[in-house]
Amino acid sequence: MTGPDARSRAGGSGGRVREGLLFIGGEWVAPDGGQYAITDPANGETVGSAPEASRAQVYEAVSAARDAFGPWSRARPEERARILDTAAGIIQRDAAESAELARRESGATTGTARAMQVGVAAARFRRYAKGALEPVEQPLPPQLTPAGPMGGGGVLGALAVRRPVGVVTCITSYNNPWANPAGKIAPALAMGNTVVVKPAPQDPLSVFRLAAALAEAGVPPGVVNVVTGSSPEAGEAAVEAPGVDMVSFTGSTAVGRRIAEVCGRGMKRQLMELGGKGAALVFDDADLGAAVAGIGTTFSFYSGQICTAPTRVLAQRGVYERITGMLAAYAAKLPVGDPADPATVVGPLISAAHRDRVESYVELGRKEGARLVTGGERPTGGALDRGYYTAPTLFADCTSGMRVVREEIFGPVVVVLPFDTEEEGIALASDSDYGLIDYVWSGDPARAFRVAGLLRSGGVGVNTVARNMEAPFGGFRMSGVGRDVGSYALHAYSEIQSLVWPGR
Repeated sequence: MTGPDARSRAGGSGGRVREGLLFIGGEWVAPDGGQYAITDPANGETVGSAPEASRAQVYEAVSAARDAFGPWSRARPEERARILDTAAGIIQRDAAESAELARRESGATTGTARAMQVGVAAARFRRYAKGALEPVEQPLPPQLTPAGPMGGGGVLGALAVRRPVGVVTCITSYNNPWANPAGKIAPALAMGNTVVVKPAPQDPLSVFRLAAALAEAGVPPGVVNVVTGSSPEAGEAAVEAPGVDMVSFTGSTAVGRRIAEVCGRGMKRQLMELGGKGAALVFDDADLGAAVAGIGTTFSFYSGQICTAPTRVLAQRGVYERITGMLAAYAAKLPVGDPADPATVVGPLISAAHRDRVESYVELGRKEGARLVTGGERPTGGALDRGYYTAPTLFADCTSGMRVVREEIFGPVVVVLPFDTEEEGIALASDSDYGLIDYVWSGDPARAFRVAGLLRSGGVGVNTVARNMEAPFGGFRMSGVGRDVGSYALHAYSEIQSLVWPGR
């Protein structure tokens, strides 16, 4: 049921989360499709329930965002900045409780949930509170034009102005239920857009909590709406709805391609952060300890469920065996276990289905002839038997044609390939359908930056896996379309309008 009756039973408007209800037009609304359970990946227990939105309710959310767009887009930038900054403070205030929820529904370790999920989300709202105040007008050089059929000659002034796109559908990923939505919502709102957020079905509860924080901060009704569902229906409706002007998606390349086809039919603006299969070139003059520590984040950070992970290690022949042995030793020492335990480094995968998928790739690697150096088994014993765990896994003696080398596994699995010359290493790195982030480790800065400039990827880490949060982020080829992060996100969520006028 939709409409006023459903809203009144939902408890009306307000800033606190109402479990099992959608957030549409500033109100908590009963879903048409009932509920589905959210499961803790660490033990299989139920964390809570999420609502199943109908297609009609998704369209209602889009309509609410459309109605709110005019007033919000015309609000003073200082007012938008104040609200976003207030939201950042609310997120920080409730960080401990929010991180606990994020840990339970996403399987992230406690430290990661606190710092890299909730902490980064607060930082992004703080950053785009400032972004709301960035200039949107760029004066262009005046032009002297001759008289002609379209008007008399003279000097023409010109101005390029960034305008909000309109209603933005934000479809977010399961591996970071705070930072990923914040990275879409905050810059979109800063530019004057309104949003309909469709979280990943596995861990949407944190996004409802984020919506409640925004409502408490004073975001007007309809500016932020959240719809959920366990099937593709809600997401499809949020893309197809005629009132949607832009789709911002983070997820698999396969789903991204389907979304792009729908957006193409409606000429909707797109921002696509898709899959990755990052190459890590390790030259024989590299600091191997630093390289192993960086590559090792694939085993530990979100249990390898991250598109920027350096999963393809291309090691120059002189260090191939050493880097393989060091990575194996690193992986074998990582504690796998309950993410609530401070000693845990590697937590569970998001679901039993995804664990099965990762394990199928491990079996495939064996069949393809790769040498399994370490891992490959399912950890067992105690609480591990109830969760969705897999051991950090390393394959060596791989070739570029293997599926474990070419396809995104999205788990704690690293493959190692040898190369001899710089040219061969670059060719191997470029032999991929993906191009999100690659990495180069070399003791020779000139070579490192030369190689980085020849890699066809949206970003390159030179002797590091760290990211600068003002650097543009996005991929080449099948890794996506567009760039965001920092001021580039403000550009991503805006259109350019040209103003031209006669001078004196």
